[in-house]
Formats: sequence, C-alpha cells, structure tokens
Amino acid sequence: MWQDITLAIISVVLNFALVPQIIRGFKTKKKTIVVSTGLIFFVGVYLFCFIYLTLDLYFSALTSFISGTLWFTLFVQSIIYGKN
Repeated sequence: MWQDITLAIISVVLNFALVPQIIRGFKTKKKTIVVSTGLIFFVGVYLFCFIYLTLDLYFSALTSFISGTLWFTLFVQSIIYGKN
C-alpha cells in the first residue's frame, strides 16, 4: 500500500529529528522536555503503532514503534534529569 510507505517515510524523517534531542539530553544531563509532553507523546505514538497493525500497515507500525521508543527515552530523561 502506498499509504503504508508514505506514513513510514514521514515517521522516519520525524524520528531523525528526535535523535539530536536525545543525544543532547544524555550529554548535558538536563531535562529537555516537560514530563507530561513525553508521556502523552510516547503513549499516543504507541497507540498509533497498534492502530497501524490492525490496518496491516506494518512499515508504519514499525516506524511508529521506533518513534514511541524515542519519545519514551525523552520521557525517562525528563524524569531522571529533572531531579538534578
């Protein structure tokens, strides 16, 4: 399906935008996002992953799972580094 490939490509591009933010968080050891932002986004993106799986959009589900994991990493960073 062309929709699956298109959604997956968009998700990959958006995932690349998250990587520098995660690296910056590890380097500076400072909270870079609000805890609620990380929580809402990682839960929401994992829900997208589930929805994509029910629609047999496997590439989109995979890239959404990766995106959810990146957002989960930012969420955890905001908790751990927020205490410093």
